[in-house]
Amino acid sequence: MNRVVKIFAPLLLILGLFTIDCVAQSSKKERKLSVRDSLRQSILRRDSMMRSFKKSDTTINTLLQKIEYYTSSFNQIKTSLSRNIDTADISTGLPSFERRVGLIKTLIDNDRSSTLRYLYAIRDILTRSDTQLDIWQERLSDINAKLQQNQSELSAMSKDSGLRIVPADSSLRTSFLVQKIAIDSKHKRLDTINKKLLLKVGLLQNRVASVYISLIDLRDQIDLKIREFSVQALSDEDNSIWHMGDNTETDFPSALSKTINMNSRLLNFFVGRDPLIHFAGLMILVLFFIWIYTNTRKVMHVKDAPHTVLEHAKYVAFSPLTSTLVVTFAIVPNFYDHPPVVVLEIFFTILIASILVLVKRTCPPELFKFMRILFCLTAVYSFSNLFVEVCDTDRVIVLLLALATAVVSYRFYLVVKKEPGDYLPYTVPVLRFFIILLTASFLCNLFGRVTLSKIIGVTAVYNLWLALGMYYLVQIIMQSMFLQLEGNKNSNSLSSFIDFKMLQNKFRSILTVLAAVLWLVMLTQNLSIEDVVFTYIKNFLTQTRSLGGANTTFTFQSIIIFIAVIWLSSVAARIISYLYEVAGKSATDIDILKKKNRTSTLLIKIAVFAVGFLLAVTASGFPLDKITIIISAFGIGIGFGLQNIVNNLVSGLILAFEKPIQIGDIIEVDNRSGTIMEIGIRSSKIATSDGAEVIIPNGDLISHHVINWTLSNNNRRVELIIGVAYGSDIEKVKQVLTDLLCSREDIMDNPAPLVFVHNLNESSVDFRLLFWAADITKWLSLKSNILTDIYATFAQEGIEIPFPQRDLHLRLTETQTDLFAGKAKSNTNADRKDVDSGISGN
Repeated sequence: MNRVVKIFAPLLLILGLFTIDCVAQSSKKERKLSVRDSLRQSILRRDSMMRSFKKSDTTINTLLQKIEYYTSSFNQIKTSLSRNIDTADISTGLPSFERRVGLIKTLIDNDRSSTLRYLYAIRDILTRSDTQLDIWQERLSDINAKLQQNQSELSAMSKDSGLRIVPADSSLRTSFLVQKIAIDSKHKRLDTINKKLLLKVGLLQNRVASVYISLIDLRDQIDLKIREFSVQALSDEDNSIWHMGDNTETDFPSALSKTINMNSRLLNFFVGRDPLIHFAGLMILVLFFIWIYTNTRKVMHVKDAPHTVLEHAKYVAFSPLTSTLVVTFAIVPNFYDHPPVVVLEIFFTILIASILVLVKRTCPPELFKFMRILFCLTAVYSFSNLFVEVCDTDRVIVLLLALATAVVSYRFYLVVKKEPGDYLPYTVPVLRFFIILLTASFLCNLFGRVTLSKIIGVTAVYNLWLALGMYYLVQIIMQSMFLQLEGNKNSNSLSSFIDFKMLQNKFRSILTVLAAVLWLVMLTQNLSIEDVVFTYIKNFLTQTRSLGGANTTFTFQSIIIFIAVIWLSSVAARIISYLYEVAGKSATDIDILKKKNRTSTLLIKIAVFAVGFLLAVTASGFPLDKITIIISAFGIGIGFGLQNIVNNLVSGLILAFEKPIQIGDIIEVDNRSGTIMEIGIRSSKIATSDGAEVIIPNGDLISHHVINWTLSNNNRRVELIIGVAYGSDIEKVKQVLTDLLCSREDIMDNPAPLVFVHNLNESSVDFRLLFWAADITKWLSLKSNILTDIYATFAQEGIEIPFPQRDLHLRLTETQTDLFAGKAKSNTNADRKDVDSGISGN
């Protein structure tokens, strides 16, 4: 009986493998045959048809064709077996997966973790294992399909009855038999190799499938544990602190040993996976340090007073390595998908140690004292957070940690409350919320909710440090950009013309928002609700909703994508406009400053918005047929009240293509004059000489009379009227004025200055001076300088500049003369009486 089993067991195994593979392959799409395989099948079909008609072709040509056909087929099979049937890497890597499954099964069976992070880390290991096994299964399936095809071709030869016919001629018979024997030998050898490979691949497929099934079972178990843990964290899973020892299952040494064992295994697994992410984190560390170090050295060599500049970038200038560590370990942990707790705490410890160094160097001593004590308490929190099992000692440690941290924080809160301006922004409200969380952690531990107590305490402490880390992250990036700009101020690069204050105002808000989002993500991670929150958000955003009927459907995800793409388009348009403006400032030629490349920013804005709108529609999945409805609605709106808006939009397009005005032009429109600062899609902005910025709709620039002083050039003619006294030498005055104008370099030679006798006034002879200023922006100062020089020159040459004079001649009648004389006499008598009364009084 045992002998029979030994004989038939391999055959049954091969038959089972063939059956499984046939079923697996039946679900896949049939492979497209090559030209060679198609021709071979055609030959076999024709031979089969001829045999069906009982028309045996016994000619030697047919036999030789069959021999040649099978020889070519066997060579092709041999080539495929030697090239594409390589499973050495799978055979080498599969045992490690089998050991990993056993390890994970042990971890799950023995796990009583006090944090969800371990469960998530184990599930992440399972997910990544599933991905690799999927790749192996697909590859083995392809190999099995090739082997099956080879086996079919080999079976076709053994079943071909045409090769059993022997030629009647003895000489031909000998030649045929020689070739037939060679083909049979090759067929037997290839058939043996192919069956062995089929057996080997089949065994590998069974092993991979077995590991895959085990991983699916383990993942179901871990999902169940995660759900049970979430319910347990909110329940009374332990006794109150005064009945702590009643249900103790694990002592401290046992829990510590299991914790070290599990964390070491998870750390080893983490080090061996994701080499690209490890390399990316290392590159961020190195490149950021090189960037800030190089810019610091540039500032030291370029600036006359480098320490004054470096004082504005004190983090990156005086602590470059510490700043680099803060940036790297605040960002890089988010690159990983559910890393183990031990890895996160290693990253976190490096981050908070770097923050502590920055606090010591830049903050008040009281803050550093508090952060130093908090650092020590956080280290104990981190050690407790690594425990995989709850024990009484760990519970007491968490209880004392919450109490000590709350007391220290409250004492520091009293100090900060006296002078809040000396500390970082929002220090007082952050400390209040921090103390409340620690009090909640203490009370939860006191009444038996140990898991919830640890989650709240760890989250409060970690996220306080992370909030401080996000603050320093924004400051360090902004200071790094400041050093970049200051280090290139004296060069001709684009960055030397960028205004840092403007860049800071616009970029700081974006960085702050990103840092806040990053902090919220870390908050969900520390609360162990990351997957729940993200799954809920994903379901909420991707759920299909209907509006006004079943025909109109949408998702919030599509709406957010649409708005985000439009917003990014507007940001890109503003950035391009600013870079064009900076490029114009960096130009040394005044003609380059105001050429079309700066004004063409309007066309770029329109193009960016158009492309952004199309991308937004495509990315959001908005049906294009609905756009016609929107366009129709816009048409109705235009007819009822949007004429002015559309007029301005169309006028903006006309300004973009026709270019009657350009950025930098000096214009006058509707009694307003100024310099064109921006040409927008709907309106344009001009800056007046008194500092005001006037917003003018584009429709006014098209429909109204616009004076453009700088449309073709920057020249302006200046006119002065100068008067001299009668009796002056006319020719001498003309010669003096002409020499004065021609001797100045800031007056154009072509056209040449002109001096004319303009008018003969009542008290002066007026001369008209005409000359051209090369730069219209300086014509007022030029006019002032010319008038000053004329006044000084006339004084030297003795040429009088007249001023208005009037001679008054009064003609009075006799009545008017007597009247004036009588009044004068009465006034004299009154004065005498006043004098007499004064004397008598004394």
